[in-house]
Amino acid sequence: MSIDVLTFGCRLNAYESGVIRAKATAAGIEETVVVNTCAVTAEAVRQARQAIRAQARARPDTCIVVTGCAAQTDPASFAQMPEVDRVIGNDDKLTAGAWAATRLALGSSASATATQKIAVSDIMTAAPRTTPAVKARDGRLRAFVQVQNGCDHRCTFCIIPFGRGNSRSMPIAAVVAQVRALVEQGVREVVLTGIDITSYATDSAPGLGTLVKQILREAPELARLRLSSIDSIEADRDLIDALANEPRLMPHLHLSLQAGDDLILKRMKRRHLRADAIAFCRKVRRLRPDVAFGADIIAGFPTETEDMFARSLDLVAECELVHLHVFPFSPRPGTPAARMPQVDRAVVKDRARRLRQRGEEALNAHLQSQVGSRQRVLTESPVAGHTEQFSKVRFAAPVAPGWIIEVAVAGHDGRELFAA
Repeated sequence: MSIDVLTFGCRLNAYESGVIRAKATAAGIEETVVVNTCAVTAEAVRQARQAIRAQARARPDTCIVVTGCAAQTDPASFAQMPEVDRVIGNDDKLTAGAWAATRLALGSSASATATQKIAVSDIMTAAPRTTPAVKARDGRLRAFVQVQNGCDHRCTFCIIPFGRGNSRSMPIAAVVAQVRALVEQGVREVVLTGIDITSYATDSAPGLGTLVKQILREAPELARLRLSSIDSIEADRDLIDALANEPRLMPHLHLSLQAGDDLILKRMKRRHLRADAIAFCRKVRRLRPDVAFGADIIAGFPTETEDMFARSLDLVAECELVHLHVFPFSPRPGTPAARMPQVDRAVVKDRARRLRQRGEEALNAHLQSQVGSRQRVLTESPVAGHTEQFSKVRFAAPVAPGWIIEVAVAGHDGRELFAA
């Protein structure tokens, strides 16, 4: 084992773990576990601490480096853990210099104080940073390109802006160049990722839609372009137009909705109302009938009554959501929501369970609706691939990776489709 990266949290963290692995390896770091943490919930932080202790027990001669959002927002608490040798900031983790310094520091970490273990810069002063594209680890036919980082919004429940800094967008020319290089390497599908990608804006690209159209225009050999999570209220006209008219932009959108009740949305300091979310989904579905929607929804936000929660449950049907990411509300110290009247934890957990059950029912119905249809699938491995709507498909017989094929859907198991 040379470098092992444990990833917690979002798609962007997963992407950045690939960058970390490459930078740390290039710096000559060996026998090290890097824990790339998430701060979105207290449970995510707890799991990271648990993993650190487990790694230390299982690999007593291995160094442990902690980075990510939780390390950025609370570096001292990780530095005080005896198992931890180094704490690196969320922006620093993407630089060659930070890993070169870490290689030197790990040699003397046994005598380092908690303060000396910390290498965390001020995230609020971070500038746009173009990072290398990272291919998916299962097949190398899909790749992630980071186009944006940070967030300028201050939702009352969210600590992520303090872990990621203010919104900053990568130059459009650099993004396009990465995509073109990936296509030349055989990548068939590119996923644009970031913290708030619909806030993307540069002098030459006033919105995400402009970037999407430029990529598709300048990389005509790219078979598929996909978006990670978006904020529907920020979707610009060019993005909607691309969804309607660009078949290579995949009909799969994951929305940051968070709740279905207007008063809760206002208390969250979201910028949309329930009607806005429903109208967006109906508009996109009218323009792109084959679209599949996913969404993030929080269960048990402070002051949420049963009637308010019922409106979040109902939003699954109203927006025809098929992929749910459900978060039981977790108070994060320092956020306004942590000071609001809290919902009983048992109630929060029960609401999260019910919301997940509704999501499972919606996914099952969606998969059932595909049975008997023919779907275009990217063959990411000999045994499986994904449809344009990002449903996973298992093949009846091995196929050659790297092709987009049409398959007949014979059935499903509630999670995946089965090809005939």
